[in-house]
Amino acid sequence: MSHHEPEAKIFACTNSTYLAERIADAYGAKLGKVTFSEYSDGEFQPSFEESIRGIRVFLVCSTFPSADNLMELLLMIDAAKRASARHITAVIPYFGWARQDRKDKPRVPIGAKLVAKLLETAGATRIMTMDLHADQIQGFFEKPVDHLFASTIFLPYVKSLNLENLTIASPDMGGSKRAYAYSKFLESDVVICYKQRKAANVIESMELIGEVKGRNVILVDDMIDTGGTLAKAADLMIEKGALSVRAICTHAILSGAAYEKIENSKLTELIVTDSIPLKKQSPKIKVVTCASLFADVMKMVQENRSISGKFVM
Repeated sequence: MSHHEPEAKIFACTNSTYLAERIADAYGAKLGKVTFSEYSDGEFQPSFEESIRGIRVFLVCSTFPSADNLMELLLMIDAAKRASARHITAVIPYFGWARQDRKDKPRVPIGAKLVAKLLETAGATRIMTMDLHADQIQGFFEKPVDHLFASTIFLPYVKSLNLENLTIASPDMGGSKRAYAYSKFLESDVVICYKQRKAANVIESMELIGEVKGRNVILVDDMIDTGGTLAKAADLMIEKGALSVRAICTHAILSGAAYEKIENSKLTELIVTDSIPLKKQSPKIKVVTCASLFADVMKMVQENRSISGKFVM
């Protein structure tokens, strides 16, 4: 590190403290102290309990609902700006509101663009995130965006399974690019699920494009919400003769009856990162930490080194 570059400090929002502690440990630093004062009506105010003048601060916060997580991050960015931090990097392992990346019908917002503008207006000078729901969200920012890929940590785990007759699958047409990228590195076949929805989170029908008979299948997606798509896809593939079906999902939202759907499905295993804390444990869910990936990239950014070697896909 250049002797001209002061040491960086890492801070966390309330619901991302568990991950920030792991990141700080992998980075080789202590997690900075920030306190939150709360009014009786629910309004809150963050306060950095140590000087951050003239340094780079990393603010770790996944912005999954409720909106309090995003609001905490915005207030912390503003506080860091007003405390004269030199660089303010928002480390957002899960970038919430990313499904609203376009107008898919009249009179709806583009929520991802709004969040991008809020972060920049608050004072973020850099964004670091992982597996955005839509790659083009990077273009919503006028500041540098480090878009990391969870494949960096998932691929070694998949290889460790030593599965024969491996096939990578996408649960929908939109994820085909991700599935093909995984298949390239694993030298495997690809199948695609074609689904039609009645409404959000409600699947009307699903069909397979490709052959799964006698194959060990791994479904790949950026997130799992209600679990309906993956459960239905796994059951369909087993009916079509698949030997086993696993799923890789970067962000474990797991809302509603997701845990029950996963546990009652034909899925052998669901592999996720810790970008979002699990609401409860499940024998079918394997968590692979993304802490080392973020810590390594944060250190490279702090030391003004290239991070291109961290992009597996």
